[in-house]
This record gives sequence, structure tokens and C-alpha cells, in this order.
Amino acid sequence: MASILLENMEFHAFHGCLEEERINGNTFLVSVCMEVDTEKAGKTDELSDTVNYQLVYDIINKEMEIPSHLIEHVAQRIYDRLFEQIPQIFSLQVRLSKLNPPLGGKVEKASIEISGKRSDPC
Repeated sequence: MASILLENMEFHAFHGCLEEERINGNTFLVSVCMEVDTEKAGKTDELSDTVNYQLVYDIINKEMEIPSHLIEHVAQRIYDRLFEQIPQIFSLQVRLSKLNPPLGGKVEKASIEISGKRSDPC
């Protein structure tokens, strides 16, 4: 097993409870850590034997484009889609951060992190 990480992917998106957030948007960072079996890819050097990073990015980008009130909701959608669409992932960690959240003071970011393992079908 190995961990594949895509870190601090930056998106301008329209998530938040305040009207100004839904109109003006904000900057968000998404990081994922995927536990996968890389043994075959390490031997074959074939993309089809591992996780396609472009597919991961495209899934995340699509979910980030859907306006939502809560970052918890967006993170859960990303988590669910990655497990649904990429069967090579055994376990997954998704971190979603909103930069400079409007909390009335200086706050670098507000983040949520969701992690878990693929459920057994039984």
C-alpha cells in the first residue's frame, strides 16, 4: 500500500451561508490522501494500473462548482464521489479549507477533514 496525495488544489467557489459569499465567492483549498495498491503500477509504469490524478482533480472540480451553504456538505460530496468513481482507493482523507472566512476577525482558514475506508459490500 502507498499513499497518493494531491495537496492544496485551489478553487474559487461560491460556498457559504452569507449572501456575499454566494455572490462574490471565496478561495478554497482541497487536499486528498488516497491509500492505494501501487505495486502493479510500480512494475508496469502504466497509468491504467493506478489512480489517474486528472480524474481525481476533475471529480473535485465538478463538486466545487456546485454552490453549497456548508463546506461539510461539499467535502462529503467529494469523499463520496471519489469512492464511487475510483475503485482503486482503499482509504481516503479529504480536507477542504475556506481561506479568510468572514468570522469578524483574522482567521487564516476554516477547514473540515473527512477520512475513512471503503465499506465492504456485505
